[in-house]
Amino acid sequence: MSAPTRVTIDPAFVEKLILDIAQYGSDGGTGVSRTVYSPEWVAATKTYADWCEQAGLSARMDTVGNVWGRLEGSEGGKSIVSGSHIDSQTPGGRYDGILGALAGLIALKALKEQFGTPKRTLECIAFCEEESSRFPSANFWGSRAITGGIRPTDPETTIGFGGETIGDAMRDVGLDPARIPEARRDDIDTFVELHIEQGPILEHAGLPVAVVTGITGIRHYEIKLRGTQNHAGAFPMDLRRDPMAGFAEIANGVVDTAHRWGRPAVSTVGRVHVMPNATAIIPDSVVFTLDTRHPDPDLCRKLHETQEAYMREVAKRRNLDIDWKIMIDHPACPSDKGVVETLRRAAEAQGVPTMLMASGAGHDSQQMARIAKVAMIFVRSKDGRSHTPDEFSSIEDIVAGIEVLAAGLYRLAY
Repeated sequence: MSAPTRVTIDPAFVEKLILDIAQYGSDGGTGVSRTVYSPEWVAATKTYADWCEQAGLSARMDTVGNVWGRLEGSEGGKSIVSGSHIDSQTPGGRYDGILGALAGLIALKALKEQFGTPKRTLECIAFCEEESSRFPSANFWGSRAITGGIRPTDPETTIGFGGETIGDAMRDVGLDPARIPEARRDDIDTFVELHIEQGPILEHAGLPVAVVTGITGIRHYEIKLRGTQNHAGAFPMDLRRDPMAGFAEIANGVVDTAHRWGRPAVSTVGRVHVMPNATAIIPDSVVFTLDTRHPDPDLCRKLHETQEAYMREVAKRRNLDIDWKIMIDHPACPSDKGVVETLRRAAEAQGVPTMLMASGAGHDSQQMARIAKVAMIFVRSKDGRSHTPDEFSSIEDIVAGIEVLAAGLYRLAY
């Protein structure tokens, strides 16, 4: 079917929804603290469902707490879905996650009003949880439920920072953890997630919107280097087994590896614990973390192998014991090339200048890729800020992003 001349998005409506839903969990400034299954979350999900109904969509909450809005298609078949998460960091800002949930809703409302009934069913979603800001191991709880990634034991073994289980938190808001498997979907064809960029690349390029070619692979290591604790003055340098010296070389080397590879490879040493951590003592051990990422599956694997080989070489040369455990290992997730091209052409038709880029952060789309074709749209972030009350995207840029989303959904569903 030929594409529409233009999809029109109302900036005032966009701004109203952003500001209204930011009140649920507002810290009085620009910050938002809205954790899964909290009173603020309950109010926000109810409001999102109400807005879906007002937009002419049928609304429902599934058994894990995701909120869906549905615009039935005339020809049935698998759904085309757009959305993101409704929970926040503590505190986070007004845009991370929730902007994508609102964008899906706003796009569906605009399409229904301007073009009527789609051929393919369209849905928007507010995922119940993505941030792990209340339950540290709950990451992607909403999208994992949809893709069958929650194990039967998880509700009682996923513990919050306050000591409560996520199962108890669900029961407190009227959800039954035993029914989580009912949230699983096998009838989604395509999932498109709009999100703020959370980095500075679009701003540096002077562009409002990007189409995302893939989501980075993420691996978190906890690494332990062990040497021999001794006196800092009396023990000669050539006889030492100094884990701090090994750590300094490894930390510099793994970060430098990513730097030499260039964008989009990144590596970060974020946490260090030294024992006994005293001025005049050669340490006994150093425990540290390494976060390493690349969006290309083959290069991601090569990056891990290169850094692991380097760490072993340094430890061996310095006569240190080394071992590590992998705490998180999310594989790289390339976007569907056909959907990327659809979004790129939609942007062209809307007159929105864009670029192609990879995502350096993890997103629900990585989970949804298990059951559907996926792609993402990024909106420029001021100063690249995110996971802070200071994050900001202009209404002009947000509207441009939603125009690309809506025009892309038109091509996929009409």
